[in-house]
Amino acid sequence: MAAVDARDEEAPLVVDNLRIHTPKNHTRDIHILSSAFLLVFLAYGAAQNLETTVNTEQGLGTISLGILYLSFTFFSLVSSLVVRFLGSKNAMVLGTTGYWLFIAANLMPTWYTMVPASLYLGFAASIIWVGQGTYLTSTARSHAADYRLLEGTVIGDFNGEFWGMFASHQFVGNLISLAILRDGTEGRTSGTTLLFIVFLCIVTLGIILMCFLSKRDAKREEGLENSSVNICSSLISLSKSVITPLLDIRMILVIPLIAYSGLQQAFVWAAFTKDIVTPAIGVSGVGGAMAVYGAFDAICSLTAGRLTSGLPSITWIVSAGAFLHAVVFLWILLKYSLASGILGVMYPLLMAAMLGIGDGVLNTQLSALLGILFKHDMEGAFAQLKVWQSASIAVVFFVNSYISMHALVVIMLAGLLISVAGFLFLTLKIEKAFSSLSS
Repeated sequence: MAAVDARDEEAPLVVDNLRIHTPKNHTRDIHILSSAFLLVFLAYGAAQNLETTVNTEQGLGTISLGILYLSFTFFSLVSSLVVRFLGSKNAMVLGTTGYWLFIAANLMPTWYTMVPASLYLGFAASIIWVGQGTYLTSTARSHAADYRLLEGTVIGDFNGEFWGMFASHQFVGNLISLAILRDGTEGRTSGTTLLFIVFLCIVTLGIILMCFLSKRDAKREEGLENSSVNICSSLISLSKSVITPLLDIRMILVIPLIAYSGLQQAFVWAAFTKDIVTPAIGVSGVGGAMAVYGAFDAICSLTAGRLTSGLPSITWIVSAGAFLHAVVFLWILLKYSLASGILGVMYPLLMAAMLGIGDGVLNTQLSALLGILFKHDMEGAFAQLKVWQSASIAVVFFVNSYISMHALVVIMLAGLLISVAGFLFLTLKIEKAFSSLSS
């Protein structure tokens, strides 16, 4: 009886132990992450689209955005080190404050408010995006390991959900702008003030939601807190995070595609809306065209993420998106002209849809590609992603006023061809290496 009683007393301990090791459903964190980014960026994205319209005095809006992306580029060089110290969750929470401050500065837009806010947002954006890439990839790996799933498929699914919801910020944010600034109220102080107050409340909700994420790198954070890190070791770590990825042939071959992804985003924001949409359907049609762009971006992101299972699928999806972008650029260069009637409205909207599909492809596939290729230095890889993207965006903002639309399209087409060639060479090189190892 004593032996039986002893076994009975031990039984609950075994059950409790099994409960402790029950796999965690990591999809909750992806739902929270996606929703928080949607809230923050639907407000910021719509505000960014309005910058050059509502802040026209001495080019305040355009210059603020140029300063923002230059700051983004610079701070992206050190962002991986910051994320390592803070942890990916804390870095993202801190990063959201930059977007809150930038939108708040638009309530009193002067050089003394917009320039400091733009500089700080460059820092905040650099850490929030490195944190996002690191957090999402580590969450996908944990989910794949716990449920014994194919890692590449889970990374693709999680990226598809995130980028699908993120891409819809253009659609939702522009609808909010259209609703509040209807009938040309963008010129009225009361209309823009109300809009930015609404955006500020939405960003606040996004910040609160971000706080409910689970911590993913607690062990790393504890190790950093318990270790005495001096300036010398920090500089060594920083130099490694910046230089090491650039010594990897895989990163060198991916960088042109990363740079192109930034170029095509800035092309849509700075040139397409001004030179294609506005002449065809007027300033009032910009919101509608960007809503179409965002809707197709979101749909494509969700679909592309679901179809991603590894490098072969990424290759086919990227090639399809690049083809659509090439069609748009060739259309503008060779065939496009202003048309009357329904065709005059449909052509810019069709271009917006095709550009949105291509953007959705690049967003999901670049994140999945870096997550698969750079498992041991995710912070460094995603820092490189934002360095080259933001630098490309800044270049377009600063040169857009000095070159023609056709010259910019030629540059876009050349950048597309070079980046796709480098990417295809990378995939062939990896496939060849894998085949030789298998044999």
